[in-house]
Amino acid sequence: MGLLTFTLNLTLDGCTDHQEGIADDETHAFFTRLMDEAGAMLWGRVTYELMEGYWPAVARGEVAAVPAVREWAVKLEAKPKYVVSSTRTHYPWTRSHHLAGDLRETVQRLKDATPDGVLLGSARLASGLDRLDLIDEYRLLVHPRIAGHGPTLYAGGLPGTRRLALVSATPLRNGAVAMHYRRER
Repeated sequence: MGLLTFTLNLTLDGCTDHQEGIADDETHAFFTRLMDEAGAMLWGRVTYELMEGYWPAVARGEVAAVPAVREWAVKLEAKPKYVVSSTRTHYPWTRSHHLAGDLRETVQRLKDATPDGVLLGSARLASGLDRLDLIDEYRLLVHPRIAGHGPTLYAGGLPGTRRLALVSATPLRNGAVAMHYRRER
């Protein structure tokens, strides 16, 4: 069984707005490494639609991009992508699949079928999966910014405190810190 690893950019005050992070070669290299290690990607519909509106064009060379960004796009194109949605069922982007049915059972089956693990990249979906006790690891890139606005991580709360064990904390040259935590069970 593979692990479900939640990964996301966020500011020091917990803002998960994708426009608030630092998008540079080092940041893209960090997320490319995580994606390389995982067997599949998992998103909610909103994140999927944000991604599908940009990254396939970068992978095809239709959008100018620096090498680190293009590398991310090409690898993302090849990676299996699973989407949780109650409003959309058709996903034309290469290797995209809809997850339907009971969320706990469906995601657990995906974990069981993906020995290299699943990389979860949607804040709202992560909150729901954390309530179901399905997240095993957290790989958060904390940016040296205070946004002062939302959306924020876990704004809807959780039923209880999650105890985490620090695996590593790695500073990047841009001032962000790559935090790796494992869930204590």
